[in-house]
Amino acid sequence: MVEVLHHGAVRGVTGSCHELRVNDTGILIDCGLFQRAEAGAGPAIDFDIGHIRALVVTHVHIDHVGRLPYLLGAGFEGPIYCSQPSALLLPAMLEDALNIGFTRDKALVRRVLTLLASRLMPLPYGEWQSISGSPLRIRLQRAGHILGSAYVECEAENRRVVFSGDLGAPHAPLLVAPTPPPACDLLVLESTYGDRNHESRQHRRLRLKAAIEHALADGGTLLIPAFSLGRTQDILYELESLIAEFGNEAAAPELPWNQLEVVVDSPLAANFTALYRQLKPFWNAEAQALLTHGRHPLSFEQLTLVNGHRDHLNAVGYLARSRKPCVVLAGSGMCAGGRVVNYLKALLGDVRNDVLFVGYQAMGTPGRALLDYGPRGGWVELDGERYHIRARVHQVSGYSAHAGQQDLLDFAVGIVPPPGEIRLIHGDEGAKAALRQKLEVLLPATRVVIGRGEEA
Repeated sequence: MVEVLHHGAVRGVTGSCHELRVNDTGILIDCGLFQRAEAGAGPAIDFDIGHIRALVVTHVHIDHVGRLPYLLGAGFEGPIYCSQPSALLLPAMLEDALNIGFTRDKALVRRVLTLLASRLMPLPYGEWQSISGSPLRIRLQRAGHILGSAYVECEAENRRVVFSGDLGAPHAPLLVAPTPPPACDLLVLESTYGDRNHESRQHRRLRLKAAIEHALADGGTLLIPAFSLGRTQDILYELESLIAEFGNEAAAPELPWNQLEVVVDSPLAANFTALYRQLKPFWNAEAQALLTHGRHPLSFEQLTLVNGHRDHLNAVGYLARSRKPCVVLAGSGMCAGGRVVNYLKALLGDVRNDVLFVGYQAMGTPGRALLDYGPRGGWVELDGERYHIRARVHQVSGYSAHAGQQDLLDFAVGIVPPPGEIRLIHGDEGAKAALRQKLEVLLPATRVVIGRGEEA
């Protein structure tokens, strides 16, 4: 019997962890950390792992891998399968997470990372891998969400189950777009943006340009809260393209685009950007073409990286006092921690400044509060204190690393023959309900289930 069980990302969008069980063996697809309002039972592994033969990582965002140290601590001894780019990115992500939220014991962090390295088994895209001690086999395919992201095809007992992981939208910077699998009996599908579509890339790029020019017109700072992995690199790619295209045109009064300073204030984002540069063979054809023409979309002249904490504090203070137009990317993407919080504290009270969101903001996060209350001149709580929002707050949704509604529909409808069941996870209730309604119209013979379902 083939069953799919869920240990996270059923009622919300964080804590992704799903189990594919075949008789008395099983594998986990992701082991992510819950965040903020979705924290639930916390980071503990509160389910049986004695029969788990392997962990498959779809990508290395913390809401998909953050409970991995706890899984190892609970006694998991199996291999950890992931794509080749993810194998390079995962240790950096977990080292940062361990240092910030797990322990300050450097020796313990090293032991966890050493154990992780001994278990990692990178897989090429498109090749089947048998799971030792189980009738299961798996195959990773490009998901187009971040570099290294994958959806997972699983086969056992003449049944095929596909876990989408997080899917990306077509035409994303740097990434090869996902294509649907040939067939499956059950599709476990994310639904983060199941209720809306994103802007086209050209439209969002022009909106980004307009937002920057509007924000900088009065000498303010444009602050972009961005996840260190994926979103930061996407925005840098687009900024480099705007600088290359508009060169001597004005980004702000007496400031041409080719003199605009772009600051990335996040050691983790800087590290990931360097790793992205190492992974150029996995970039898409468009990005490869830029390289051949001498362009460097993740390393351009106007880019400044801020690493040390003292330099960070100096940058915050300088931008709060000065009237020098500047674009700052800082983590974290939902404003729940990291260096972006210090920028918000310093900049929110000044009408000259702008905050631009380029990704999803989960319920209960400061980012969601800024989006909801910023346009109304409300306040946001940061580190237990209220800060009034006088800065302008905007959103360009097209830069989400997640697929929009139509992208999700295209992925599901592109599976021929259609799956017998689609199970919707990883989304707010409204997003899942809207996506379900659309799928039921397009695939009338397919059973569409929200959240937990029956056996596959």
